[in-house]
Amino acid sequence: MSIAQMLSPESDHEMANTRKLLERVPDGKFGYKPHEKSMTLGRLAAHTAEIPSYATATLRFEKLDITGQEKPFAPATRKEILEAFDKYVVEARESLTKATDEDLARIWTLNYKGQQAFSMPRAAVLRSMVMSHLVHHRAQLGVYLRMNNVEFPGMYGPSANDMKMFNAQSV
Repeated sequence: MSIAQMLSPESDHEMANTRKLLERVPDGKFGYKPHEKSMTLGRLAAHTAEIPSYATATLRFEKLDITGQEKPFAPATRKEILEAFDKYVVEARESLTKATDEDLARIWTLNYKGQQAFSMPRAAVLRSMVMSHLVHHRAQLGVYLRMNNVEFPGMYGPSANDMKMFNAQSV
């Protein structure tokens, strides 16, 4: 089994879970921030939605140079977030499907403002800077949603909202 074949089911699972959470992002609450140092809910949801595009960039290029001048994805609605996420997921899945073990073993580098942030095999970049990064921000987004009383489904088992439904069915 190739590395891509091993990574694909995990990626598919994480993308499906992420979409379930993004579907719950409330329009009209994009400016919410739980703390002055926090991203807004809209920026966090947009960033979470764009992370699958990092997989495509990792597999298409040998390095990425971030200047600090890039304009962030700034959707105005949940619909725009979901459309972008769905597009990025399809592109990432297609890129991963085509990747050989040799492609995934190649070193990939991230530079930020002219300084090397890291270099590692593409397979490691996909696990850390794509999937783990996605799960990290998805968890943050879940906290934001919870703080706004938005119900959402569990990711790896039932959420508190799911348990409420399960408990109501067992009565």
